[in-house]
Amino acid sequence: MKVLKFGGTSAGSAARIQKIGEIVGKEMPALIVLSAMSGTTDQLLEITNLFRDGKSGQALRRIALLQAHYEKVVNELFPQGDSETVSYVKDVFKQLKERIEQGDFKPEDEYFILSFGERLSSWFLYKHLVQQEIETVLLDATRLIRLKENGEVDMEDLRERLNRQLGEHPKARVFVTQGFICSDFQGKIANLGRGGSDYSATLFGAAMEAEVIQIWTDIDGVQNNDPRIVNQTRPVRQLHFDEAAELAYFGAKILHPQCVLPAQKKGIPVLLKNTLQPADPGTTVSESEMGTGFKAVAARDNITAIRIKSSRMLNAYGFLKQVFEVFDHYKTPIDMITTSEVAVSLTIDNTKYLNQIIDRLTAFGKVEVEGNKTIVAVVGHVDPDNPGYAMRLFSALSDVPIRMISYGASRHNISFLINTTDKKETLTALHAGLFE
Repeated sequence: MKVLKFGGTSAGSAARIQKIGEIVGKEMPALIVLSAMSGTTDQLLEITNLFRDGKSGQALRRIALLQAHYEKVVNELFPQGDSETVSYVKDVFKQLKERIEQGDFKPEDEYFILSFGERLSSWFLYKHLVQQEIETVLLDATRLIRLKENGEVDMEDLRERLNRQLGEHPKARVFVTQGFICSDFQGKIANLGRGGSDYSATLFGAAMEAEVIQIWTDIDGVQNNDPRIVNQTRPVRQLHFDEAAELAYFGAKILHPQCVLPAQKKGIPVLLKNTLQPADPGTTVSESEMGTGFKAVAARDNITAIRIKSSRMLNAYGFLKQVFEVFDHYKTPIDMITTSEVAVSLTIDNTKYLNQIIDRLTAFGKVEVEGNKTIVAVVGHVDPDNPGYAMRLFSALSDVPIRMISYGASRHNISFLINTTDKKETLTALHAGLFE
């Protein structure tokens, strides 16, 4: 069985849901994982924020507007009428209104409100497939994916629950469920974070040991650069799991950073496809190594660089351990790190505790902080014995001020820290120097 995940733009209208139905009809048997229709999660988040701020009247007006939009989708998707879907939509928005009208916002209300985006889209596709006379079962993701107390997914529980549900419906050709949403260790509604539908899909795929996991968006696979900035990008047809993970972490929008690992652990290929161009081969992510060389460039903004200069580093052991313990204490991940005899430079993208971190680091030496930085990652399979690859990179970037360079931890990634104001010039220069 295959797993097919469709993003918000792929399910963004009645016509798009019908298009999904056509694709599913050619890929059965399959488990379908759906995101909320495009724009819905943002609107539900706005409703949540209004509720949190005590603006219940405004929240209720937003709910009424969203309900009118979904009623329009129902009429377009089911022109002959579907009383069950009409009742379902009314019930969803009745629950939302009742939650707002109760007053007294509670933290769990956000998870409850946000969950309805995926519930609505999955219901629409389920009913559409049933009308197409395809044997289809709707599954509730909150009863499948559960988080442990530490926030990690309980894979053994998921494997048992999912395979039991699949086994209870031997005649079904399609199972439809929601991405993003899950339950916490207490059984309350939770979610996997924004972009978590990709993660849901690979979790389901790993749990059922699917033959392939297909991620459907509105892009022809992974592009070799950011098409919003660089002209004439092209899709990368083959990526190793490690290459895809690096691209996802450093800003490629087609993949969620967490989604690669479950598939990689089980050796399940991930196929990235375009809903609007289903005949396009897309990008395949697998354990296969397809030659050496540079494959793609990605960029991550909102980076802060921190430099600690201290003579205590000279011929000393334990210095870096003390520095890292500061970031560990404030649960702040480090992206890049470089060292010299008397200084260490590193980058972070979470500045929530920046002031406290700086206060602690001043005990070790002089601390300098620079914001508005971008990490540019050049991803591929770099042969360290090839003497020519570095020259190509530095020749391409000869006119760009580079603040830090990181290479050696992975043969799949060479990273540069630059000023964000130089981002467009950097991506364009790398594209010309490496791919044209």
